Amino acid sequence: MDVSQALQQRRSVRAFLSRPVDAALVRELLEGAAQAPSGGNLQPWRVTALGGSALEELNEQARVAEPRPRPGLSYPPQLWDPYRTRRYANGEDLYRSLGISREDKAARLAQFAKNGELFGAPVGVFVAVEERMGHAQWVDLGIYLQSLMLLACEKGLATCAQGFWRMYNDLLVRHLDLPEGYQIAFGIALGYEDTAAPINQWRSTRAPAAEWCVLRGFD
Repeated sequence: MDVSQALQQRRSVRAFLSRPVDAALVRELLEGAAQAPSGGNLQPWRVTALGGSALEELNEQARVAEPRPRPGLSYPPQLWDPYRTRRYANGEDLYRSLGISREDKAARLAQFAKNGELFGAPVGVFVAVEERMGHAQWVDLGIYLQSLMLLACEKGLATCAQGFWRMYNDLLVRHLDLPEGYQIAFGIALGYEDTAAPINQWRSTRAPAAEWCVLRGFD
């Protein structure tokens, strides 16, 4: 598989098999992704992978913990178009793939709650960053994230990046025993895709290049 193929095949998977992932493979992926560039070579990421009983314990704690949204670390308030329309359409398409209507609030909440179980993935990867870091270092985290997801795809694994876990920052800081001054940037569900799950048959769309891509000076 080359990079172009991995880019085309990678997607956010929201139903995983219980099949375990070998610890050596997880380490290979995490270390391989660290070849990602970062400004000034700061390498601002701190990465923890959980599996087995450590992950089960976190899932149990997340079920009863109170989520605390963190303003400024998700979507901007009063999101504007075209971004508002893209987000709305994405959500509607996702729930439609499960046969959940807009009026069925209980079913939507139940599906959303699966974030807290990493959609059944056997591995949870959590990326943290020092609170003193700025926007540029968060860009570096995104490059690490994409590198990790592409490497996982190459190895036949599936992923789902989750900003959801920022709402459980305090819980994760304790559970992961992070040094003082660190915060959670995102979590990543990692494992083998359940290809029979209806939600995994859905594919999110991409805006046409004409909406966002400009080339000038190419004669």
